[in-house]
Amino acid sequence: MGILKTILAAYSGVLRTWSNSAMQDRSTALRGPKIQLEKHLRVISVLQWILSFLIMGAACTAALIYLFCTDFWLIPALYTLWFIYDWNTPKQAGRRASWVRNWTIWTYFRDYFPIRLVKTHNLSPSRNYIFGYHPHGIFCFGAFCNFGTDVNGFLKEFPGIRPFVTTLAGNFWMPIVRDYLMSVGICPVTRTTIDYILSQNGTVVLKNRKGFVKVALQKGADLVPVYSFGENEVYRQLVFEEGSQWRRLQEKAQKLLGFAPCLFHGRGLFSPESWGFMPYCKPITSVVGQPITVPKIENPSKEVVDRYHTMYMDSLRELFDKYKTQFGLKESEVLMIL
Repeated sequence: MGILKTILAAYSGVLRTWSNSAMQDRSTALRGPKIQLEKHLRVISVLQWILSFLIMGAACTAALIYLFCTDFWLIPALYTLWFIYDWNTPKQAGRRASWVRNWTIWTYFRDYFPIRLVKTHNLSPSRNYIFGYHPHGIFCFGAFCNFGTDVNGFLKEFPGIRPFVTTLAGNFWMPIVRDYLMSVGICPVTRTTIDYILSQNGTVVLKNRKGFVKVALQKGADLVPVYSFGENEVYRQLVFEEGSQWRRLQEKAQKLLGFAPCLFHGRGLFSPESWGFMPYCKPITSVVGQPITVPKIENPSKEVVDRYHTMYMDSLRELFDKYKTQFGLKESEVLMIL
């Protein structure tokens, strides 16, 4: 009888082992395709954002022109009338849509790198703010994810603060693209737009634009330095030597277009080992620094502007030095501001 019990116990143990092993194999088999699907969704989420800037404007314009030549001409005709009627909306903070800012696709966008938002100080909702975002990188992935969407909890971290990301006004001359950008709170970086947003108790995120200190003084908007560690690491950029012909052409193009065309590359679409236009999967961490209280002066002198600009630069350096070792940089790294 004792031998029979021993045999039954051993058999039960073997069954449990087989059962647990089978469950683990089944779990692994199910988890594998899910992980692959998530990777593909992350790539697609970033790819659509890149293509939105590179070809969406031209593609939508071409589609409207084509439809004008078909039996569906009424569709582009109505949109064109709406486009003309709605021309000034981007200058008046656009049309934010919370449901667009909370799309699930932005979660995959965030996790591709991944992207984080770090809060260092509280911000009073009774004040206006101008966030200076440094560095902006090629496609401003960190600025868009943290301030153009709600996936990293900006509204929870800074209750009562409504961020508006600014970009080149030319992006709002293109059909469909303008509506897409406005839906996530992106506006043209013009003086009219910034004045309007600040008059409505909004917060402007500027990507290292000159003259923002003078605007802050005229509107009494506090300056907030933001440094995004890793933003420049997601692409490898060819830097032209100072004084070279290519550098001079780049600087002329910047004066003409409002941005500096550059040569860069990332990883391939299907393989991280090949070259392509997809960014490398490098962590991006945007650290929001301590606000600098700015008085309201309608006509600030050059000396006052220079003083607050120096205060801002010092605060940015301090923010960089305090957090650089936490986010992958060496203690010896120095922030160069040109």
